[in-house]
Amino acid sequence: MSDALTKADEFFHGPQGLDLADAAKHIATALDGADDGELFLEYRESESISLDDGRIRAASFDTRRGFGLRAVLGEAAYYAHAGDISAAALGRAAQTIRAAKAMEQSVTAGEPAAAGAPLYVGVNPLGEAPFAERAALLKQIDDFARGADKRVVQVMASIAGEWQVIEIVRAGGARVADIRPLVRLNISVVLEENGKRESGSHGAGGRSGYGAYIDPNFWQNAVREAIRQAEVNLGAVAAPAGEMPVVLGPGWPGILLHEAIGHGLEGDFNRKQTSAFAGLLGSRIAAPGVTVVDDGTIPNRRGSLTIDDEGTPTSRTVLIEDGILTGFIQDRQNARLMNMRATGNGRRQSYAHAPMPRMTNTIMQGGQDKKEDMIASVKRGLYAVNFGGGQVDITSGKFVFSASEAYLIEDGKVTSPVKGATLIGNGPDALTKVEMIGDDPALDPGIGTCGKNGQGVPVGVGQPTIKLSGLTIGGTAA
Repeated sequence: MSDALTKADEFFHGPQGLDLADAAKHIATALDGADDGELFLEYRESESISLDDGRIRAASFDTRRGFGLRAVLGEAAYYAHAGDISAAALGRAAQTIRAAKAMEQSVTAGEPAAAGAPLYVGVNPLGEAPFAERAALLKQIDDFARGADKRVVQVMASIAGEWQVIEIVRAGGARVADIRPLVRLNISVVLEENGKRESGSHGAGGRSGYGAYIDPNFWQNAVREAIRQAEVNLGAVAAPAGEMPVVLGPGWPGILLHEAIGHGLEGDFNRKQTSAFAGLLGSRIAAPGVTVVDDGTIPNRRGSLTIDDEGTPTSRTVLIEDGILTGFIQDRQNARLMNMRATGNGRRQSYAHAPMPRMTNTIMQGGQDKKEDMIASVKRGLYAVNFGGGQVDITSGKFVFSASEAYLIEDGKVTSPVKGATLIGNGPDALTKVEMIGDDPALDPGIGTCGKNGQGVPVGVGQPTIKLSGLTIGGTAA
């Protein structure tokens, strides 16, 4: 028996838990006549500590335990959940689903493939060291930032971790489990100079313990990076407005790819024909050389999963290959309805939420071009290194993103930093404007959370430096 199943037995099937034979009966009741479905069991511990202005402003610890029971029939899904893992609660959930769904007979979907080796060590970061030590770390960060630059007038830092044990039990009694750690460290600073204040930030995280992030070498470099960004913003001028070439930096700027393109490649939007990419499978939707994958199999990454929340092993799914649309991000229900393969992207926020197709780590692959050649090829344009918030319309593909760190490109050289720049465009159109693809692919530092239909899940992004022939820049320069 795997370590994950052993831990699942401890949390879900002990003396005070759920007998597997009873569970099988209730699952059979709920899934009678259904195409698919599962029992999802979850135990989660989470903590968060935040510091502001030299003091701990908030600290929390939470433990949750519960189940979600789902039956899928055609395009419909019936879902019941409870915070009480017991035969009685599961029985009520099963009867509720049985009463709610139409009892048309169908062919039950096959079991997911067996999972491979775990992609992360199931260490519980919350048990690595006393809570007080993590609170003390934030005070050290505050002291270091103020000592590193006398212009620092405010420091905000937070550290958060969670440890999740999940188990999926299917109608035939097959079960799989996973143990998922997740940590994140965020640091923000405000600098003041000549009466002007600007901020900068840096964060990182992944599926591991706290060890790498509480190492002084790591967090001190993170503080320096936050100070550097704030310093850049102190010297920034107003961003220009108009259409111009744009060079996007590697790593975190892949968030634009995630929002403007990734969501449009999720199976549910394409099955319902509400995506800008619906009906274009096999067609050219991007410039030659553009290859985009969703890869949930990268060890220790924030968006990675050994198995998704339906029990399907995650995979490396090629979405766009050399500019051609080749695949979609699929959970089991949408894959079956579209006569496609489930890609291990059925994800849910918690036991209280039904799964849906979601991204894991969405990455544009590298090319052969050099960043300096991209910059040199631009007469007047924008070099965007970091992004803040953004939004996209899935149906049209239109997006708006704010650049938190960007620079003018003038006569082939990076010149003044700018502030207030927003990038405005259309996802499908933007893909066709990729002119150069860098040889420097990078992943983000592990800070992404994706929202969809009210659910948030951790994700990763990545890309090389890329040049687009033109995007509309919203700026404030006269």
